[in-house]
Amino acid sequence: MARLNWTEPALTDLDAIAEYIALDNPQAATLLVEKVLRRTERLEAYPRSGKHPPELAGTPYREVMVGPCRIFYRAENDAVYILCVMRSERLLQPYLLQQREDGR
Repeated sequence: MARLNWTEPALTDLDAIAEYIALDNPQAATLLVEKVLRRTERLEAYPRSGKHPPELAGTPYREVMVGPCRIFYRAENDAVYILCVMRSERLLQPYLLQQREDGR
């Protein structure tokens, strides 16, 4: 079983997305956060279940989708590091993951 580790930037990302959604629909924001947390908890048992994002081919990064979010992570030994949560319509800047990983 892998240990799930949320980085501070990833938590901040999720909070910002939830706050934006809550402006119009607080209940939808709460449900989204709950879905994201449930989906990422699954990574404890199946750390390599996420797909390799096409824009990050050849890297150790993976992603899981919880509409409208993409959750980027890296599995290492017995740990999973959640590095970034972003809206799916945004373009990923690959250097962002490396910066966040360096700061964990």
